[in-house]
Amino acid sequence: MPTPAETAAAFWDALYARDWEAIAGFFGPDSIYFDVPTGPGAAAKGPDDIVKRLKLGLEQLAGYDHGPATVVSEGSIVVTEHAEHWRWPTGEEVTLPFVSIQHVHDGVITLWKDYWDLGTLMAGGPPNWQELLEAGDLSWMFDATGLV
Repeated sequence: MPTPAETAAAFWDALYARDWEAIAGFFGPDSIYFDVPTGPGAAAKGPDDIVKRLKLGLEQLAGYDHGPATVVSEGSIVVTEHAEHWRWPTGEEVTLPFVSIQHVHDGVITLWKDYWDLGTLMAGGPPNWQELLEAGDLSWMFDATGLV
């Protein structure tokens, strides 16, 4: 069984490769993911919906990678401080500093919370970015308020 830190590292490799099938394999039916700036009311639950949630923001990017990371792991919790570099086909680019908290049990990420600045993303993205997100597939949305 991989350690929580090994699981998180393998997950990040799959995410930055946008390997959706591999990404789904890191989550169980009760796993929850949400972005702290948008809150637990806009969470995704379970592998399929977590992948749908990730695709909404990442699938249309022309480029998506990350910078150096600091990883701290204690028990089942892995904290990763890193920066993501987003590039849109229209030429806009943004670097988002992140802190990600992942709870990992038996090789499964059961809870994943991302801390980042919404203003940085919205200011760096295309002018119609908000509309594109709102027009996308939101069937993944799960209200995890009170669960996380």
